Amino acid sequence: MGTENHAIPHDRSLDNSIALMREGYHFMQNRVNKYHSSIFAARLLGEKVICMTGKEAAEIFYDTNRFKRKGATPKRIQKTLFGENAIQSMDGLAHTHRKKLFMSLMTPKHQAELAALTKTHWEMARKNWEESKQVILFNEAKLVLCRTACKWAGVPLKETEVKERAEDFNAMIDAFGAVGPRHWKGRRARTRAEHWIQSMIEDVRANKIEVQKGTAMYEMAFYKDEIGQPLSSLIAAIELINVLRPIVAISTFITFAALALHNYPICKEKLFESDGAYLDMFVQEVRRFYPFAPILGARVKDNFIWNNCNFEEGTLVLLDVYGINHDPTLWDKPNDFHPERFKQWKGNLFDFIPQGGGAPETGHRCPGEGITIEVIKASVQFLVHHITYQVPTQNLHIPMDRMPTFPESGFIIENVKEKTSIR
Repeated sequence: MGTENHAIPHDRSLDNSIALMREGYHFMQNRVNKYHSSIFAARLLGEKVICMTGKEAAEIFYDTNRFKRKGATPKRIQKTLFGENAIQSMDGLAHTHRKKLFMSLMTPKHQAELAALTKTHWEMARKNWEESKQVILFNEAKLVLCRTACKWAGVPLKETEVKERAEDFNAMIDAFGAVGPRHWKGRRARTRAEHWIQSMIEDVRANKIEVQKGTAMYEMAFYKDEIGQPLSSLIAAIELINVLRPIVAISTFITFAALALHNYPICKEKLFESDGAYLDMFVQEVRRFYPFAPILGARVKDNFIWNNCNFEEGTLVLLDVYGINHDPTLWDKPNDFHPERFKQWKGNLFDFIPQGGGAPETGHRCPGEGITIEVIKASVQFLVHHITYQVPTQNLHIPMDRMPTFPESGFIIENVKEKTSIR
């Protein structure tokens, strides 16, 4: 920012990077409350940034005429979470064209197929749980979803590989916002996963592995970009991982859903007794209430002024995802868990953004949002209608200074039994 933004508050710290790590999901809201402003300037990793929150801020942030994603994601996140030169860093026609590929893999039909596979793999896991005194749901969910994702995507996966592959996908996710061992674990995991998937992409192209047309494996292997060129085998592998990894990441939402069933037993009663409408509301409230993505970044495409703030070309801008989902001007009693609030929700693209905002077809909202919802629904139905279990005393604290976060115990359940009467 060459021009000072005198009209907006400035955090005067020399650098806010340590504060961001220390405060985690509350970093931006702490300063919004301090400065009584939905927009402020700060410095992160030596760079001046603009931080903003609110529905109107989200609308501006997802305006592709004003913001671009290229150069917005730090290399450390590209080397762990997304992969280098992946769709998250693309703009314009190239992004739109590749986004169509992702959207074609995540239609309602694909969502239903994935949900059905999820149910099957939960049942298979349940049989093993009955022989164990205790299981950690978060760990089990990673395994279930890794098996499910690979089967659905057409990726060959040996049972002996499941734990390693699931842990690698999770390590990439866990490296977001991390430094030190967690970051380097994520980088090593990505390298292993890319080599694994890249070799299979090459085998598919050489007809050494037969996969069904329409699966993610097939479509990534034979996709041609906006100028008719196939992806390199590495980029095809990176993008296929960008299908598989987010499915494994749903294990976090599933763990939070189980925590909600435990903390709010009235919700469990309503889920057991009511129709699918309450399940829809419950899943949406899990996605709104619990912490998932903390912030998102973009860079200013061309100079403009909004809300008395000068947005100069190239400036990094951060949007407060968690803060918008807990904004008291958008949500009544936002810190209460209340699924019925979604009876009145109109489906706005910018006031509820657990997986990004805007239109998924053309913008940067996650194309797998429908898949996320259906997989959580299938998992909640399994927990409510298909098994009984006890929840022992454990540490269910959710550390908000950890990004991403989840209950510290991973949510332990014990004495798992098949429910003999299924609604």
